[in-house]
Amino acid sequence: MHYIMIIIAAIFVNNVVLSQFLGICPFFGVSKKIDTAAGMGAAVTFVLAISTMVTFLINQFVLVPNQLEFLQTIAFILVIAALVQMLEMVLKKVSPPLYQALGVFLPLITTNCCVLGVALLVIQKEFTFLESLIYAISTGLGFFLAMVVFAGIREQVSKANLPKAMRNIPIAMISASILAMAFMGFSGIA
Repeated sequence: MHYIMIIIAAIFVNNVVLSQFLGICPFFGVSKKIDTAAGMGAAVTFVLAISTMVTFLINQFVLVPNQLEFLQTIAFILVIAALVQMLEMVLKKVSPPLYQALGVFLPLITTNCCVLGVALLVIQKEFTFLESLIYAISTGLGFFLAMVVFAGIREQVSKANLPKAMRNIPIAMISASILAMAFMGFSGIA
């Protein structure tokens, strides 16, 4: 039951984009079409899982034993950047079609603050390794959900006859705020 609560809380209640406001840049920048939003959401979910596992292990077996916890942010940024670069190289060699599909999104993930945020949050919440992995994957799924739903809204709004002053970013901000309020309805669950 504890793991189910982590999953529900990460996806709906404490959605990384709509509640914690992490990952806003790709949320607005890559959410004009459902296909690109889904690609970005899948790539972020994958990188979140890998980077959270690696940063958790580095923290537990390198930083904490050597009393270097003050280096967490810098170490995690370097680890995330290196992981994304290695992932990009491996995908390019092993699976060129997947690399083509995610190639555009991988460099963007390096600077996505939700990846670093999750790595720091699992340590702050004192999760175990399994809890951290479940939280990271669930947070990625929450990011994916927010991206796809917002992209769907933006696709529909783009067909509407709006005043010139309301097109693009203004209506996107209004839509995002309404979507965030809708997700606040889940706050009583967990």
